[in-house]
Amino acid sequence: MQYDDPGSPEVWLVHAKSDLLLAKLGAKNEILLNQLCFHAQQTAEKSLKAVLIKENVDFLFTHNIKTLILSLPDRIERPSFFDELAILTDYAVSTRYPGDYEEILEAEYTKAIELAELVFNWASHLIKN
Repeated sequence: MQYDDPGSPEVWLVHAKSDLLLAKLGAKNEILLNQLCFHAQQTAEKSLKAVLIKENVDFLFTHNIKTLILSLPDRIERPSFFDELAILTDYAVSTRYPGDYEEILEAEYTKAIELAELVFNWASHLIKN
């Protein structure tokens, strides 16, 4: 498989999975929680974009998870965890660099991983069916 085809939902899922694996490395080897949460956000963003591409939906190139969810066709079921998914948006930009953000706690990191896994699995199921 070619891993750089932006028109392939499967390729987007490969990238989402890579982000998920990076996010799950945990706070070891001096990896910062904010960077792990960034990869959790990227997992969700790329998973949603994979579904949008599969559904032939034109979407904004945004990091905003809520915007991406709202872009989904009405026929696509939105699981209950989608209600919390938008919290990942803050990890897309504000936490990528040193600066003005609150310290990320272990519980927040754990929640980010949980949500990233849920959306990745949801998208994988939709893409493969």
